[in-house]
Amino acid sequence: MNRHLSRTIVMQSLYEWDFRPDLDIEDIAHRNIDQFEAETDEEYIVHTVHGVLTNRDKIDPLIQEAAPEWPIDQIAVIDKTILRLATYELLIDREVPPKVVINEAVELAKSFGSDNSSKFINGVLGTLYRQSDLPQEAEVAEILEQHEQAAEESVPVPPTAHVMTDEEKHEVAEVPEPEHEDEFKQMEQALTADNEPLPVPESQPSTDAD
Repeated sequence: MNRHLSRTIVMQSLYEWDFRPDLDIEDIAHRNIDQFEAETDEEYIVHTVHGVLTNRDKIDPLIQEAAPEWPIDQIAVIDKTILRLATYELLIDREVPPKVVINEAVELAKSFGSDNSSKFINGVLGTLYRQSDLPQEAEVAEILEQHEQAAEESVPVPPTAHVMTDEEKHEVAEVPEPEHEDEFKQMEQALTADNEPLPVPESQPSTDAD
């Protein structure tokens, strides 16, 4: 069972719900699960999407406190979605080790966010972790530092927009991973117009074990 893929589907479902809050989050999640049913952890997905939305009134102020210069409604939707998911898993649910939560959030940001998303998310989660009552583990501090260094050393790639065709939208074909800001603007427009889920990148099976 692929927990990374399952977590990506959680992010995907929450991202879509942010544009269509009138839809039932479980309906969105199950539609996305159906694409990869044999590989996903349905119980984890349903539990987590409900957990994030149920605790949004607790999660958003925590994010705001950790990033006071960024009002929650001004954070890019994909970054906000990843932060809500990671904050829920890190501080509320607490079923997944902190190092896994942080690593997974940074990887989602690299796959779906803009050039600066991974650095921003790593910084916010580092602040939340250090200010929490969680045991302060040296391994987690090292992971945060490694992600920070990697972000500083990375060279931004010039954005190249990918315009999704109707065939790609309706057949959920593979498209380039949305690594840049303008790609996500186009994806947001497509999502709002066509009621289609965000593409999920292929990934290797993974678990949340230490």
